[in-house]
Amino acid sequence: MTGQSSRSVGHVPPGQVTLVGGGPGAAELLTAAATEALRHADIVLFDRLAPNDELATLAPNATLIDVGKRAGSHPVSQTGIEQLMVDHALSGKRVVRLKGGDPYVFGRGSEEVLACHRNGIAVTVISGVTSAIAVPAAAGIPLTHRGMSHAFTVISGHAPLTENELEGLKLLGSTVVVLMGVGTLPTLSQGLLRHGMSPDLPVAIIERGFSATQRTTVSTLSAVLADAATAGVRSPAVLVIGEVVRLAFRGDDAAEDLVARAAAFAVND
Repeated sequence: MTGQSSRSVGHVPPGQVTLVGGGPGAAELLTAAATEALRHADIVLFDRLAPNDELATLAPNATLIDVGKRAGSHPVSQTGIEQLMVDHALSGKRVVRLKGGDPYVFGRGSEEVLACHRNGIAVTVISGVTSAIAVPAAAGIPLTHRGMSHAFTVISGHAPLTENELEGLKLLGSTVVVLMGVGTLPTLSQGLLRHGMSPDLPVAIIERGFSATQRTTVSTLSAVLADAATAGVRSPAVLVIGEVVRLAFRGDDAAEDLVARAAAFAVND
């Protein structure tokens, strides 16, 4: 009988699959359940943005298989990844599918769960910390702040948004978080401006979150293309569009300046 279970999430029985969200890239942000699943794994299929630098230690008894995709380079197709996962599980292996962030947030996790179900393989999903929230936090940017933003929308930057979607973001007036959005930044920024978002709306581009080379470029909606080009922005990066970017603490800020920026949007309890 196939199924998706939340019990005993750290232990992968033989012939089953655990889909693990690895968080935003730092091994210390793996959950305890994720660490336990890796410790028992026979096979680990891992992505490029998963915490893979320490995999040999985290999964000491496993065969490690890199199935990561890069822009313009997919050595193993999504169908191929699913087939590897299924074949190893059917051969009686404890399979961990390790993904960056959370597997159900633009991670194609649901497709991989369905592939298991189609083949009679039980699968467990272990959630991870999505980079949509964690990476802005690492840059000092809250996605919500009282009086400034009461909601946020997470979108994928892989494909340009439709005119209706752009209009919806403008009408919602919330923080916008874009994953994998460096390549489509020109169409996104121009589209939001075309639909009436303020040219002065702050934008942050956070590259390589939680790495030793993490970097944040702060700009405005009208200037972000020029500023990104000057800074030489590259993937992987998370984009944040909204007033909350004003709360990002940068090294040259005085604390009182940060407080003043927040106070400008303060509302009474």
